[in-house]
Amino acid sequence: MMPVRIWPRLAVWLLLTTGAGFAEETPPAPVPVRYLALLNDTRIGEISGFAASRRHPGVLWTHNDSGDGPRLYALGLDGAVRAVVELEGVRNIDWEDIALQGHEAGDLLLVADTGDNGGLRRELAIHALREPVTIADATLPLSWTMRFRWPDGPRDCEAMAVDPESGEILLISKKRVPPELFRLPARPDGERIEVAEPLGVLAGVEQPSAEDLQRNPVYGRYRAQITAADIAPDGRTLAVLNYRRLLLYARAPGEDWKAAVARPPRVMEYPWLPQAEAVTFAPDGSRVWIGSEKLPVPLIELDLSPPDAQAPVDITSD
Repeated sequence: MMPVRIWPRLAVWLLLTTGAGFAEETPPAPVPVRYLALLNDTRIGEISGFAASRRHPGVLWTHNDSGDGPRLYALGLDGAVRAVVELEGVRNIDWEDIALQGHEAGDLLLVADTGDNGGLRRELAIHALREPVTIADATLPLSWTMRFRWPDGPRDCEAMAVDPESGEILLISKKRVPPELFRLPARPDGERIEVAEPLGVLAGVEQPSAEDLQRNPVYGRYRAQITAADIAPDGRTLAVLNYRRLLLYARAPGEDWKAAVARPPRVMEYPWLPQAEAVTFAPDGSRVWIGSEKLPVPLIELDLSPPDAQAPVDITSD
């Protein structure tokens, strides 16, 4: 594969962000990637999830981590915020991911209020609202909220995905080694508090090496922590993001996710980002879009074609 050439704007961004504490990391090897836009709108300064709209081509729904109000942002692939949607009657305690759930009346947007850095929360929530028909500023009611807890005590969780076949919700722990996979039902059962069902652990999540920890004792240990997830539209691939790699777990027809994640994944590196915490499949499943929690950062597109099907990549300035 031909080397990837980096835009001057991206080189400037890398220089500007070296103060974020990650500068000692060596940038990954070239990958089949496109730089789509430079994100610099301060309203989305802590991006913590992406969900690619099927109703509105070219729109990514996103939100901030804790510290913002209960807001979703419609983000264009050009990096522009097109609309802000306020959710009625709910707080953003620690929103960490977002996903689409198919429905005959129109897709639902599911927001995971599952962050727990201190391991203190006894109850967490998934909030659902109907995806807006039009892209415009609005205040909208929730369709439902699912309250849930872990089966064996608190844990931090930043990754949620929805199975497009069953509608079931998958959650992946962030800091446990190896990462754990859990399942919740597609929707709440009245007012009861659900208990997340453990399914297994993720194979092939490479942990920091001694060299990583020596090079950067503080941030080196975070590199393998899981920060986002999504399932391909055809239901065959689970994409799992950490701070240095994208892991792709393939599911055979009729297989469950417990079996799928027990096998080593396909591993893809992506260009260095200061704090990558958002990933979503494109509606056709051929690529993913990845974003980071720091500003300014690029919005990147990673081609998922098999290596032998990839044409040489030449990323140049306009």
